[in-house]
This record gives sequence, structure tokens and C-alpha cells, in this order.
Amino acid sequence: MTAPDTATRPPSPVPPPDVELAEAAIVEHYPRLVRLAYLVLPPALGRNRRVLTAHSLAQRALPRGRRGAAAEAAAAAAVQGGVPGQRGSAGGESGYAYVRLRVLRGALEAGIPLTFKALPRRAQLPPLLPQVWGLRLFPRSGGAEELALDQWLATLDGPGRAACVLRALERLPEPEVLRVLAEAGVANPAAAVAESGDPANDALFASPEFDPCVLQARPTDLLRRRRFARAALAGAAALAVCGALLALPGGGWGADGAAAPPYALNAAAEQALDPGKVVRVAPTAWRTSSRTGFSTWPARGDRTDDAELLRRALAVWARPGRTVVASATPGTPPGPPMGPPQLLFAGTVDQAVVVLMYDGLRVVRYAEPRSGTSVAALDFARTDAASAESATALVLSRVDGNVRYLTAPWVTGVGLRDLLKPSEATAALKPGRDGVTPPVASPAPAGNCTAWNALALTGGGATRLVTDLGEVTAARLTSGAPGAERDVTEGAELGDWSRIACLLPSVRSHGVRSVNAWTYAKQPLPEGDGTATWLCTRAETWAGTEDRVQAQFLAPGAPLAAQAAKAEGSPACGAREPRVLAGVLWKSKAGQWYVLAAGSAQFASLSVSGGGVNGSANGNRLAVKAPEGAQVELAGKLTDGTKAGVLR
Repeated sequence: MTAPDTATRPPSPVPPPDVELAEAAIVEHYPRLVRLAYLVLPPALGRNRRVLTAHSLAQRALPRGRRGAAAEAAAAAAVQGGVPGQRGSAGGESGYAYVRLRVLRGALEAGIPLTFKALPRRAQLPPLLPQVWGLRLFPRSGGAEELALDQWLATLDGPGRAACVLRALERLPEPEVLRVLAEAGVANPAAAVAESGDPANDALFASPEFDPCVLQARPTDLLRRRRFARAALAGAAALAVCGALLALPGGGWGADGAAAPPYALNAAAEQALDPGKVVRVAPTAWRTSSRTGFSTWPARGDRTDDAELLRRALAVWARPGRTVVASATPGTPPGPPMGPPQLLFAGTVDQAVVVLMYDGLRVVRYAEPRSGTSVAALDFARTDAASAESATALVLSRVDGNVRYLTAPWVTGVGLRDLLKPSEATAALKPGRDGVTPPVASPAPAGNCTAWNALALTGGGATRLVTDLGEVTAARLTSGAPGAERDVTEGAELGDWSRIACLLPSVRSHGVRSVNAWTYAKQPLPEGDGTATWLCTRAETWAGTEDRVQAQFLAPGAPLAAQAAKAEGSPACGAREPRVLAGVLWKSKAGQWYVLAAGSAQFASLSVSGGGVNGSANGNRLAVKAPEGAQVELAGKLTDGTKAGVLR
């Protein structure tokens, strides 16, 4: 192929335009410039690299510097009091001619074979930008005529393809083609024009097959890419090890001030991982302590003196390996203990060995199979500020849909209650000597809700209802207005919970400390269809920042409540904002649709608008006829005149 002789290249008669003018020309004619480069580039590069190189050449055609000669002359004229010439069509044409020439030179240089006799030029190397990872890009395929043209272009050298493109795409006459090729550094423009072929096929150059701006994508070699990724990962690991060695004291990237060397032994860390330093509370400490919580639980279980087990549990806590399945409830920081933790339980439970420890902020459950120690499970649960009401039970194990609990030392009685059957009596359970309950069916997290088991724990002069929500800690269930929550013991409260228990899966595994159900309004339904109940359920978390609130509508005779509204992180229905407002679209027995809304006692009036509905009512309840599927806006006004919206 005839290589462009850039060493003896004549100076271009096209002056460098103002850089802004050149940029405007590139942006305006970008598809045209990219197609020109794509057709001139050698087909041996492959379609993917030709596409990326064509885009790179068009983008690199922008001249260097902030301003061109024309802009400098205009600025000088302005300083001297003259009026700079306006940019006209001639300036735009000169800008395009300049960037076209730069694109053409780059495409011709890209076709020069690489040799060891000269340094490679920028156009001969793969483009730095743009880059596409994991995909191969190429224009859409054409017909037989386009394929024949592409094969014929592959037989030409770079100058021959350039002559074809200038004639076919740029519509330049032969003298102008000769001039542009000479400016681009072609040694023999006449020979290039002579081999450029028959103009009868020039219309095919505008085919979509040669448009690198309309592309198709396919994946690269997936197996090869996977092998390359593994090799890169191994190299990165080796580099990290070398960097860590360089960073040791006496060399590396910088000092750590007063910090000890990375290999130094730390007394606090050693004590935290020493099974002999694990804290054990006396069995009767909870009777005399000023505070009752997990910090007063004694160490229980048949393996509390197994130093090797405790050593493994502490080591996995500090450094979980690849075979450790770790989890943490939201808002719970993982990481090693801050000091020697307190031992709550260590023993064999079903087919596993379980260790429960407490460090003042978290309860950590470590479990390993009885058959070996190659795998383990590690669960973190935040439990700071736990009290006698919220520290009544921990989950020891879940096996085959059953769950075992470890009850607090002050629990004197344990019963099992199905929340969906409020009229049935509590079934008594007999925990073991260490406070471990028999296995009971775990509440179903999803699917058909046919039962929901909860434990009734008696102790300290009260009976508290707790349930498993998929975490280490059991969640307490209460009823009552915000700030006046009470344990669920009465028949009416149990009846309300039987209607809303199946909504509890929506708060599973969110670090829930307690769930309170509050009946905030009763509403007589239109057309004498009975009285509906409005409830608000608030799931408070141990973190205290992501509480989940739901408003439920309970129609008379309905087996389950319907969710009317929900919110996350809202103070509504809580001690800080003890009010709530929600609404539903309800259909009467006669087939009439109504917008029903109810607020707590703080609301003095309610209003509804939108969706063909407009109405208001004094008090905290509203019922307005509405078309089916109406989308409305609810609003309320409090007794102090303040406006308040619905729960959302």
C-alpha cells in the first residue's frame, strides 16, 4: 500500500479555524465524518475496531489551543477599535474542510503497518477513547451489493479508498479530489483516483452498512473474558500483598502516627478473643440489678465450659472466613467485639452447636454443625437499651420450619398462641432447664397465611406476647394508643391482631423491636352495612430510624384487614406524632363505591377532591360517593387548625 509521506507533507492551504468553529463543524457533520473515516480505514482492523477508531478520529479532529488565527485577528481588530468580521457560510465551510482533512490524514496513517524502524503514530494504536467493554459493535448488515462493495474496497489501498469516499460521499470533482489527497499527504493522488473505480456504485456508500453511528451489539468471547478476569484478580491480589509489605514500618507510603505496627499485639483485642476472659453473669444477678436486660442473663447451656468452642466462636466473630454465612439486621454494625463479650448460651441445639454472646450493643449468634467446624453461621442483632419488656427471648435455631427460643431467666411460664385463633386458649410449653423451649412452628414469611404462632411469656408480674420475625431477637407485640402501649391480653385486642397478623411479613428482617396495633377509629358504613375498624400498626426498630407504619381498614365480616396506607421512617402513629389519617375506596353491598376516610381523634375535619369526587365532613370520619377506580386526594385539619395529610 502507498503510505502517506507525512515527512514531506506540504503545508495545508486550509488555515486552522477558530476552535469553537471547528467544534461546531464536528458536531454538525459528525455522522458524515465518522462514515468517511470508517470507509478509509483498512478492513483488516475488523469492524469493531474500525467503528471505535472512526469515532476517535472524528473526535480528535478538534485543533489544539483555545483560539485560531481568525479569532486572534478578530480580537486585535476589536482592541484597535475595528469591527471583527462575522462568521458566515464561508467560515463554516472552511471549518468543515479543516476537520475533514484531519480525519482523512488520521485514517490514512492508521493503515500504515507497524514496524520497528519508526515510532508508532497515534492513529496506528487502538483508540484511548471511546472505549466499550464487554461488547462488540458493528454497523447493520446490508445486501449483496453492499457486501460486494465492501470486498472490493478491501482490495484497494488507503489512498484509493480515500479517493472513492471523497468522490462518492463528499461529491467533490476530480480536481478537488486530487487537491485534498495531496493536502492529506498522498504521494501519488492521480494513481489513487485512477483506481477508485466506477462512479456508478457511488450511491451504495450511503448505505446503513457503512454507517458507524447506527450500530448492533454482541458479547465478546465470554470464556476468554472470564479467564482474563481471573488472571487480573490474581495479579491484583499479588500487587496488594507487595503493597502491604512495602507499607510496613521502615518504608512504604507514610507513617501511621502513634498507631502500633500492623503486626503488634493489642491487649484489648487479645482479651476480646480470649475464651478465658468471656464474662459470665451470676444466675441470680437479674433479681438485684438496677436494670434488667440482656446484661443480666446468666450463661446457660451444656457447652459453657468448652474453651475450644468459645475460641472458634470468637475467632469467627472477629474474622469471618469464606465458608461463614454472615447476616446483620439493618442498623447493626458488624465487626469484632469491643472487649470481652458476655456469654449468654453455649450448647447443642438439634443438629447444631450454638453460642450466643452479648457485647452491650449487639447479640451475636454463632452456629456450627455438630458433624464438623468447616462451615459456620454468624448473625448480628442490635439490642442496645434493651429492657425487661424487650429482652424476654432470643431465637436459638430454625430447623425444618420450626424455631426454638431461649427465654429470659425471669420468665416463669411459656405458652403458645395462634394469633389467627384468638378464641382458643394458650397451649402451655415446658422449657428445658436452661430456658430452651421445645420446637414450635415458625410463622410463615410469605404465601398462604393459615397460622401465626406467638409465645406468651409470663414473668415479672406480666404476660408478654412475642413472635419470630426472622431475626435473633423476638419482637414484642402490643396494643394501645401511642405512648400508652400495653401487652396483648384482652379478647378485643387479640381479635384485632387476628385480623392483622398476616401483614407482619412486610416487616420481617428489618431489625424490629416491637409492633404496636392501635384502633384509632370506628366508622359506621354507608347504607347500613355495619361498622368498620381503622387500625394503625407501627413496627419500631432497634435502630430507631427506619420504623415502619401501616394503616389498615377492617370491614365487618372480613377475615383479614386491608392495608390502606404505609410509610417508612415516619413519626406518625408514634409517641412523637400520635395521629394518623388514611382512606380507602370501598364498595357497598348494593354495588355503590365510596371514598371512606378516618383519622385519629386529633382531626376536626376531613376533605376529599379529585377523580370526580368532591366532599368534606366535620369530625374525623368521611364517606363520599365516588366512581369506580377514582384517584382522589385526602386532607385533614387538626383541632388546633393545623392542616395534616394522609399517611405516606
